[in-house]
Amino acid sequence: MRYGRYPRYVSVAEKRAKAEKKLKQLKKKNPHIDPIEIEGTAIARTWWGKAWNKNLESYADYSNRIGRGRSYVRHGAVLDLRIHSGKVDALVQGSGSKPYSVTIQIKAMGETPWRDMKTAAEGKLDSLQELLAGKFPKALGEIFTTRGKGLFPSPEEINFDCSCPDWATMCKHVAATLYGIGARFDQDPELFFKLRQVKMKDLVSEAVEEKTRELLKKAGKKTARVIEDSDLADVFGIDMESPTAPKATGKKTGKKLKGTKKPSKPMSKLAKPKVLPAKAEKNAVPKKTSPAEKEPQTLFESVVAVIRENKKGVTAAMIREKTGLNETQIRNILYRAKQRGAIKNKERGVYISG
Repeated sequence: MRYGRYPRYVSVAEKRAKAEKKLKQLKKKNPHIDPIEIEGTAIARTWWGKAWNKNLESYADYSNRIGRGRSYVRHGAVLDLRIHSGKVDALVQGSGSKPYSVTIQIKAMGETPWRDMKTAAEGKLDSLQELLAGKFPKALGEIFTTRGKGLFPSPEEINFDCSCPDWATMCKHVAATLYGIGARFDQDPELFFKLRQVKMKDLVSEAVEEKTRELLKKAGKKTARVIEDSDLADVFGIDMESPTAPKATGKKTGKKLKGTKKPSKPMSKLAKPKVLPAKAEKNAVPKKTSPAEKEPQTLFESVVAVIRENKKGVTAAMIREKTGLNETQIRNILYRAKQRGAIKNKERGVYISG
């Protein structure tokens, strides 16, 4: 019969149960296995994950074939996925009893397009956190995804192989792995730069260098505005020496200091010292304040004080909200404070007192 030529229909529920069973078996042998687990209907939710999938679907070479991998990745068929420098290894459960091995190799980004990318990012990125969160100008996102020139690979830069018997150039197991890569970028966008073999920090450092050049250029011009020493210290990372306080003498108050001789002239001919009322004398003595109440003298101390007041930890955004400093100032101060041991990282992007 003609019907006998076609494989038996397998429901999604049956596929999912089979994948879960195989995953449990693999975890007993390898507890560090890292499956792709999709919650809900969306395969990717962050900018990097969505952009990766959108890029693949935009190419005619892939658009008609990559769709078959969606259902596979959704029902948990990608049992393991590891992203290395320029390479991805995966295990995908298919119709057979054993999962298939998938290897995807992606060429490193060329020096010229990467240099152009860094130039395009100058002055547009303020921090790594913004880059990883995909919070940058729309124009920059369009540059990242430009076909053939952006960060995302073209079909010519991707090679793949699968151990399954399928004769198709791109089987459903490869397609599922490609979607799994997008889902993994949701968890850790830094893996994208590792895959393309470029340094993520280069995009931000170029932007920071551009801002530094602008600051130095402005600093060289004569202006009516006066920059305080504390501001210079925090912006340029220079420790400014505090002015020495004048030594106290008895001339201003008229009080006799121990170890001094009596004036040779009679008191009648000398200017009589002004005697402050009792109330005024009290006010004349500076009120002692606790360290928490004492207002910080420099921007450096302001940032450290904010961190010390919050034992649970603070982020750069919280510091900016409380101090009004810009991203460059905060980043420089945080670096100096960590070098001095005044603060430390509780976790990535969260700081606590050292």
